[in-house]
Amino acid sequence: MGKVIEKIKLTSLFDPTKSVEVEAVIDTGATMLVLPQSIVEALHLRKMREVSVRYANNKTEVKSIYGVVTVEIQGRAGEFNILEEPDGSQPLVGQIVLEQLDLVVQPSTRKVIPNPRSPEMPMVEILSVLSAQIRCLVFNLAVPRC
Repeated sequence: MGKVIEKIKLTSLFDPTKSVEVEAVIDTGATMLVLPQSIVEALHLRKMREVSVRYANNKTEVKSIYGVVTVEIQGRAGEFNILEEPDGSQPLVGQIVLEQLDLVVQPSTRKVIPNPRSPEMPMVEILSVLSAQIRCLVFNLAVPRC
């Protein structure tokens, strides 16, 4: 598919006067939003916790999670924590952001677009397995699925 780059707007939830626009790599194989230290500092984000991170080369490191930013991509917005990397690393948007904003990567154009099944606003999908289990408990249904 090749490299997908998209302009994103980041605004600090704690200080909405702090905002930046950057070009970010869209990586459907990554999990989180990743930003270099200088952007984290420019947005005055707060350290929330530390996590263990596994990189593509299987190396692991302890990294800091900061929050909270409003991310705007293709007219959709949501609030996210970010993983901080050293300066020189490229901003990266992972699958959590894409899923929550209901965005997809169009392979032929290498562009991020709103999900064609929900073009007006993000669609949140909830697994129906849980609701079936709840129905079985609430109504004491004696069927094989329960």
